Amino acid sequence: MVLDGKPVLLLCSNNYLGLADHPRVVKAAKAGLDRHGYGMASVRFICGTQDVHKELEARITRFLGSEDTILYSSCFDANGGLFETLLDESDVVISDALNHASIIDGIRLCRAQRQRYAHADMTELERILEATRNARTRLIVTDGVFSMDGDVAPLGAICDLADRHGALIVVDDSHATGLFGPTGRGTPEHCGVAGRIDIITSTLGKALGGAAGGFTAGPAALADYLTQRSRPQLFSNALPPTVAGSALAAVRHVERHPELVTKLHENARYFREQLVALGFKPLPGETPIVPVILGETAKAIQMSELLLGEGVFVTGFGYPVVPQGHARVRCQLSAAHTRADLDFALRAFKKVGSKLGLI
Repeated sequence: MVLDGKPVLLLCSNNYLGLADHPRVVKAAKAGLDRHGYGMASVRFICGTQDVHKELEARITRFLGSEDTILYSSCFDANGGLFETLLDESDVVISDALNHASIIDGIRLCRAQRQRYAHADMTELERILEATRNARTRLIVTDGVFSMDGDVAPLGAICDLADRHGALIVVDDSHATGLFGPTGRGTPEHCGVAGRIDIITSTLGKALGGAAGGFTAGPAALADYLTQRSRPQLFSNALPPTVAGSALAAVRHVERHPELVTKLHENARYFREQLVALGFKPLPGETPIVPVILGETAKAIQMSELLLGEGVFVTGFGYPVVPQGHARVRCQLSAAHTRADLDFALRAFKKVGSKLGLI
């Protein structure tokens, strides 16, 4: 990318597969503009539903192996419109402590009893399930890949607990759909529990085109119920046809080119290993999210500014986005990165890390 007239290597984008500017995706967006115009100027249930929306929903359904899918303007809206629609005072929603802000806000909108378990702590999750056995419905909700630490939810153990205690599972797979699992079908595929997750929410704004939009996938009855009752879906404009068309092209491209997923994870492994070899201590993991913990917010910001001066654009994160004392620069790898790109970034990390006394 170009910043202030200078080329820089982008190392903090959600464009995991490099599809945001792929010619096939861009061409599909242009075709949507020519065929349908700039926007629908309507919500879905009035006159906002076009063939491209239905085709995209059907394609996502097939890709994920669910019964049906319903589109939203974002995954934030998908999460915001899920819990209040499904749950009331007789239900319990049980959330991982590190879940995304959209899950937290979505839960706040509902009237269910709220429980939170320590991050990925299956002992505490089981304790909560046992303590809430008299609830009408217990809904366990977790990110699939946690965006700040880059770790993966223990979905196998969660599924076993849900089966044992008669609970349902929601996974927000925004940082995994299209890029995780052998064929990019997300954390359920990666963890070997495809078909055991009741509801998946995710985004079109990361690996699948990088523009906007989200969705909820699950049972056909759920999609029908959300269509009738979910307020963010009912009262938000339909996705622009340019976005729906480009996302559709992105899903098709991922299905046809699973080697993109392989390349992405090869890049992530190489970059992580080389950072360790330089003396950095990135959080361990198997995702293309590689956080380098620095502790102080000021140091994270300083490092990101110095890296930008070396031609590498990576953002520093501090409190309140991450806990106090856990400030970091978060690197995100892409299948579009070449080995030369990664080596360029690593040289910049070495120079800046030495200057700051980090290595």
